[in-house]
Amino acid sequence: MQKIIVIGSPGAGKSTFSRKLRDVLHLPLFYLDMIYHRPDRTTVPREEFDKKLSEILAKDKYIIDGNYQRTLEVRLRECDTVFLLDFPLEVCLDGALARVGKKREEMPWVEEELDPEFKKWIEDFPHIKLPKIYELLEKYKHEKNIIIFKSRKEADEYLKTIEKSNG
Repeated sequence: MQKIIVIGSPGAGKSTFSRKLRDVLHLPLFYLDMIYHRPDRTTVPREEFDKKLSEILAKDKYIIDGNYQRTLEVRLRECDTVFLLDFPLEVCLDGALARVGKKREEMPWVEEELDPEFKKWIEDFPHIKLPKIYELLEKYKHEKNIIIFKSRKEADEYLKTIEKSNG
C-alpha cells in the first residue's frame, strides 16, 4: 500500500479516515478539494486541476482523498489500493452536518450551513454516483487491492489492525 485513493459519499468521513491512514502509514496525503477549490469559493480550471493531479500521481507514494468522478478512472489506473467508504445515507448526512462551522484541513473555507444543493448531491450519491463507482471497481478488481467499508466501525477496526502490524 503505497499509492492509495479514498473515495465515498461526502460526509462519509473520507478525510478523517485518510488522516488516520496517513498517521499509520506515514504517506503524504493530498485532498482533491484543496486542489479544486480556492479560498474565495471559486474553482481552478480543469487543466490546472488535471496538471496538479498528474503531479501527485507521478509520485511513488500518496494517499488521495476525494471522489471527483471525472478523474476516478485515472486515479484507479495509477493506485495500488482503493478504500471505498460506502456508508448509509443518514450517516453521510449526519457527517456533513457535523462539520458545519468547523475549520477543516481538507477544505479552504468554513461551511456556515449545509448548502441545500450539496445536501441533494449527498442524497443522490447512492443512486447516481455509487453504481458508477462500483462499475469501475469491478473493472479493476483483479489489479487493485479494493477495500470496501460499510460502517465507520469497520473502517476503525481496519485502522487498528494495520496500526498493530505497522507498530
